Amino acid sequence: MPYTHLLTDVSDRFVGTITLNRPDQLNTFNSLLAEELQDAFLAMDADPKVRVILIKGAGKAFCAGIDVNELADKSAMQYRAWIEHMEQPLITIAKLTKPVIAQVQGVAAANGMGLVAAADLAIAAENAKMGLTAINVGLNCVGPVIPVARCVGRKKALELLLYGDLIKAPEALEMGLLNRIVPKADLAHAALTWAETLAKKSPIAVQIAKRAYYASEDMDYFRQFDLMNEAFARLCTTRDAKEGVAAFFERRNPVWQEC
Repeated sequence: MPYTHLLTDVSDRFVGTITLNRPDQLNTFNSLLAEELQDAFLAMDADPKVRVILIKGAGKAFCAGIDVNELADKSAMQYRAWIEHMEQPLITIAKLTKPVIAQVQGVAAANGMGLVAAADLAIAAENAKMGLTAINVGLNCVGPVIPVARCVGRKKALELLLYGDLIKAPEALEMGLLNRIVPKADLAHAALTWAETLAKKSPIAVQIAKRAYYASEDMDYFRQFDLMNEAFARLCTTRDAKEGVAAFFERRNPVWQEC
């Protein structure tokens, strides 16, 4: 479907791309963008032609947070509903069956940093910066800090939350917010290639791995093993598991049936 603030595309290599398309506003979230992003995530998750979702921003920034033009004249109840609406796409990523890769250029600030942290994987240009910057205008990023803390731990998350500094890509990589960084000129090609490589893997194996990871994340150590072993056992009963092993022994590329 056509969107006002997003561009979407599905390639013949099973990569669905979502582009935040408010470049003149640094791709900040407004209510419509949040609604459209939520819809696009769900649509691509349901699309059999998509195995991996790549999210990026148009123009010079990935996403500079939330559009402050929407802040005025709300009651506390309205602010609660509004911020939950803005953050819903971040929560939804963990519920999708398909992996989401963030392609980060320029600035990823506030809700934008939360979106990067919430993505399953992230690749960035070497000159990218990110930060939980809302504290600098008398607000805070207590929603986005949740996925950020999952990546960096409590003390560093609190430093980012309370000081609002922008950190550079190498530091973000070291902290676990990014998987890899590449030269700015190579970002688009590197991100798409990385997504296409993942899309070649068994879709069922990837999806079961993602679901099991998030389901087990807050369990105790022994229950995690129980859940993961159950997920592995279910995977072993699929045709694709048998096809993957057969292709390995026969030294050929597997042909996934997604069942």
